[in-house]
Amino acid sequence: MELPPKFYVILVLFAVTFLINLPFGYARAKAKRYSFRWFLCIHVPIPFIFLARTFSHVELKYIPFFALAALIGQVLGGRLEL
Repeated sequence: MELPPKFYVILVLFAVTFLINLPFGYARAKAKRYSFRWFLCIHVPIPFIFLARTFSHVELKYIPFFALAALIGQVLGGRLEL
């Protein structure tokens, strides 16, 4: 059973979304809650994810998967201890 090429595009975008959010989650955990820096750590990755999704022509119905990847990246990045 061969998977369609679109599946791999979505999988790569999921991974990219996760990886983009890891360092921002780490920085968010170090920032004071509800400060401007904390706000930026959450929202700065969004345009990059939007551009990646738009340029890859992925439909809107996959946005919840990317939101989940962003959430997981933020949470796990916040738990990183370097």
